[in-house]
Amino acid sequence: MASQQHLDRLSAIDAGFLAQEKANTHMHIGGLALLEGEPPALGDFLAHIESRLHLVPRYRQKLAVPPLETGRPLWVDDPTFNLAYHVRHTALPPPGEEAALLDLCARIFSQRLDRSKPLWELWLVEGLERGGFALVTKTHHALVDGIAGVDLSTVLFDLAPEGPGRDGDGSEPWIPKPEPSPAELAARGVQGAVRTVAEVATGALGAVAKPGEALERAREVAAGIGEVAWTALNAPPDTPFNVPPGPHRRIQIVRAGLDELKLVKDAFGTTVNDVVLAVVTGALSFFLQARGRRTEGLELKAAVPVSVRSGNQRGTLGNQLTQVMAPLPVFLDDPLARLRYVKHAMDGLKESRQALAASAIASLQGFAPPTLHAQASRLNFSGRFFNLLVTNVPGPQFPLYVLGRRLSEIFPIPFLVGERALAVAIMSYDGKVGFGLLGDYDALPDLDVVAEGVEASLAQLVALATPRPGD
Repeated sequence: MASQQHLDRLSAIDAGFLAQEKANTHMHIGGLALLEGEPPALGDFLAHIESRLHLVPRYRQKLAVPPLETGRPLWVDDPTFNLAYHVRHTALPPPGEEAALLDLCARIFSQRLDRSKPLWELWLVEGLERGGFALVTKTHHALVDGIAGVDLSTVLFDLAPEGPGRDGDGSEPWIPKPEPSPAELAARGVQGAVRTVAEVATGALGAVAKPGEALERAREVAAGIGEVAWTALNAPPDTPFNVPPGPHRRIQIVRAGLDELKLVKDAFGTTVNDVVLAVVTGALSFFLQARGRRTEGLELKAAVPVSVRSGNQRGTLGNQLTQVMAPLPVFLDDPLARLRYVKHAMDGLKESRQALAASAIASLQGFAPPTLHAQASRLNFSGRFFNLLVTNVPGPQFPLYVLGRRLSEIFPIPFLVGERALAVAIMSYDGKVGFGLLGDYDALPDLDVVAEGVEASLAQLVALATPRPGD
């Protein structure tokens, strides 16, 4: 499998994630996983990962950049790959409080990944006050997304305590392919550009063969681009968390039950994602008022990533993501009014052409020369189109295991881009919902207030959705 992916070009969007990364805007994502039982011995843990790395060959590959920017970067086998470099082991100082674990996570996520090596780290953390142990994953966004599912966690975890009995599948020694020479890299970059031109030409011929369908799609894309342009012109307001981030991070987590979100969803005829956005809206209103900021007439915008991977692209590598802009009506004090406002807006976005237009723009970026694409991708995330990133990924609703130890909770950790010092990620797992809040260390010393706002906002909606005796 590794040989098939050696010398693969990064997708346009993945290359954009690299271009957007600066000293203070790290484009890695990850999560904090809490597991039950005694921590495994480091040697056993390394052997467990080693036995399954053949299932995710990208995790043994590094970046190779063609000379003179003749094409987008390529993935090549790393001849000096050392698993012990990527898998770190540490213990919290006694008493191992959760606050210390979150501080450790924040320090890990404050450090940029080394681009001369495969772009991922995995930390095994012992000494937790509550017992058990933690795993902290950190992966560059160009390497993986939550929609494609091409991730170390997909093979790290098992569906049963005894495992799938497949550890022997990776027993054959891994032999990296030779690193390409500069001339080979340049040739590969030119080949990729020629292939893209051919794909564009093929699409043009298809448009000639079916002019009616092509015209209708062009109209839809044009209308969608108009919607995106209108959104961009109506820039969101300034807030305390819309400042350039520094290099250091804070992390907070919030626990919720999936049954709570579903209770609200069923009571008021919304979706779980509507409930999540309404909860985040309430939390931001709570935070702004705690900061002394008036919220009357204030509507924020959240970038909500969505997949634009088509049916025939499933199973292919590379991110196929875009985002839509969701309004967050912090001006509304009534939690139910916030939920209904969000539902109405999201229903409208589903019917709008924003996602289609963004997908078309992404495909056009794929044809742009690397330097121009780098500039365009920076504008895509660094512009003043939205206040913060909010991601919501549904996870498996059954228990997972690592070396027989049960995964009890998981909290996703997002990334900061542009002039944004706050991002929120949500993931459901086995009946639980974990909120991961990432904030800039200096801009948000009160990140815990946002976490308190999430808890309070959800509690308000649950109370309204809970049947009262006699109802």
